Amino acid sequence: MSDTMLSVITGRLAVIVPFESRASTMARRRERYGVLYEGDFGLSALAEKLSVVDPVPDEARSLRLASELAAFADGEGAVELGVDVRCLLNSPLPDDVIRTAWLAATHGRFDPAACESGVRGWLRQLAEHLPERERGQPLGQWLGRPDITEEELRTAVVAEIRASAGPLGGCVAGSGHRGLPSGAVAESLEAIVRESDGDLGLRLFLRVLKTYGVPVDKEQYDRLMALDTALGFPGALVYDGLDVTWPPLDTARRDASADFGLSALTSWFDHWQEDTAHERVRQAAAADDSAQTPGTAAALLLADAHRLLDSSLSTRTIEVLWLSASGRGYDIGQAGVDARDWLRLIRDVCEERLREVAPRYRHDAPPPRTDLRDAVLRELREAAPLLTDVEISPRWKPIPGAGALAAVEEVVTHVDADLGFRLFLRLLHVVSPPLTDEQYSRCRTLGRRFGYGEDHVAEASDVSVCSREGVL
Repeated sequence: MSDTMLSVITGRLAVIVPFESRASTMARRRERYGVLYEGDFGLSALAEKLSVVDPVPDEARSLRLASELAAFADGEGAVELGVDVRCLLNSPLPDDVIRTAWLAATHGRFDPAACESGVRGWLRQLAEHLPERERGQPLGQWLGRPDITEEELRTAVVAEIRASAGPLGGCVAGSGHRGLPSGAVAESLEAIVRESDGDLGLRLFLRVLKTYGVPVDKEQYDRLMALDTALGFPGALVYDGLDVTWPPLDTARRDASADFGLSALTSWFDHWQEDTAHERVRQAAAADDSAQTPGTAAALLLADAHRLLDSSLSTRTIEVLWLSASGRGYDIGQAGVDARDWLRLIRDVCEERLREVAPRYRHDAPPPRTDLRDAVLRELREAAPLLTDVEISPRWKPIPGAGALAAVEEVVTHVDADLGFRLFLRLLHVVSPPLTDEQYSRCRTLGRRFGYGEDHVAEASDVSVCSREGVL
């Protein structure tokens, strides 16, 4: 790869970074860290602990905290912590660069230079407590290891550090921490990325952003989450504690990767057993995708509920829609709940959620999608033979598949083609008929035209796809 490259993570022109790296020879064996960890790990996790523990930690306390992290999951936590330490020890980085990054990551509460043995002496003590070892069983053996190269990672992370350098410098200067010149933190983080390890540099950068409350706009947040995905990190490693400047709530946006709205709610009641129905709706209304402005799940669900409440559809048709799309997971008829009253409960729960997280939001649903109505109707009619002879909930008050499809067609024709198509996908999930590869491809194309996320159609339908060669 050439000395200048574009970030392959974002697929867009970001910052072009020339590389003349003298990085550590301590190679990191990448794993799907999200299989083992729920949040941060390694030295960046130690920095977080040191930044909040009371009283202000000394050298001995830092070593005890490191031992606690190393003991995670029967000692698995020692692997990444040990690699992080050796990446710094084996690098050509000056001690003051490591010290500056570490002071920033711990919010000025732990200075390794104040240790009797100095910065590298402290790191050597950590290394002595962490015998070099490899994980016995690769975390990503079922999913495959992340395949992003170190050069690609360094390029992308340096671009993000430079994008935040100005705001970061301002936040550090405003903190009043001595020994941290405003521009030195970003420079030190960049040096760690270039000359030690891109993985560690990214995690320390995220820790510093969170520690100083540096605002991150939605575009940068999406790029950081793309890095998170590429590296197999747990998503919370990026978003927990990050100050994201979210765009205003907008039900026309399609930021989630999977289903949303009423069609997504029906999946929450598929094989539902625990919790009350009311609590289940509360959980769904609060289940914002990590890419969404807080409150989006509730706003999208509220929009669908309003569409059906304000429509000319009969109460019986709405009941059939709910029962069929949820696989009769929650039988509102058996529970004595009128279908429109059920929608009103959903509406009230969503409004309660929005008062909590987006009090200024006012429901103003976008106009119904009519441009793709004919295309959706064609797919419904193409799938009709697959549903004519099937029954939904065949062991308890079966619902004819043809009747369920007719109710969905009413939504497409008289309410909203978008909602109707999402309910159609849910129906396919419940019934699981064998689609041809052409049918599945057309559904994917329609999903893209509606702006759905990349996983929406695949996860919502989850059906057998057949071709002339057999099942794909």
